[in-house]
Amino acid sequence: FETSIEQYHLTNDVDTPINNPFPNGSFEYLLYLKNWIDTVQWHLEDIIRSPTIAPQELVAIKRRIDASNQHRTDVVEQLDDYFLGCFRAIQPKETARLNSETPAWLLDRMSILLLKVFHMKEQVERGDADTEHKARCHAKWQILVEQRTDMATCFDELMAEIQTGVRRFKVYRQMKMYNDAALNPVLYAPSAEK
Repeated sequence: FETSIEQYHLTNDVDTPINNPFPNGSFEYLLYLKNWIDTVQWHLEDIIRSPTIAPQELVAIKRRIDASNQHRTDVVEQLDDYFLGCFRAIQPKETARLNSETPAWLLDRMSILLLKVFHMKEQVERGDADTEHKARCHAKWQILVEQRTDMATCFDELMAEIQTGVRRFKVYRQMKMYNDAALNPVLYAPSAEK
């Protein structure tokens, strides 16, 4: 995730093509891809909040964000498939507790958290910000760093508990509806302009 964030910010441009340094199909490739999608979307979300954005540009970016959300979900589900393969031979104990999220969705949260860490640190180091702003942001940055440590610990514990059969997870596909022309009534309803 950190490699993706650093490489994106070399250009800091939402149209920069991805240059994934990891072997296609590898776990690392999927992690990098996941975070690249998140990083670009983070900046698209910033752009649409501009008070001077033209309505046509806002609509185009909103549609790009919708497509990005779908792509992000697809990659998380590929990561879920990876974890299902890793733990296929593990037989959970009868008393195994069901985890509320899959390992991949925990990684999804971690990817976003690392973006928060990066961007809050930018605020701490901002040259045009006053001391009070930097101090507030530094306090927030420290909390985010602590969250990162805690989340990494939770991920490691979850992996260990799944490996030993103490905890289990189920994969429920997200089944997003808004991009699907067969499920979104605005997309499948007959046009009023006929």
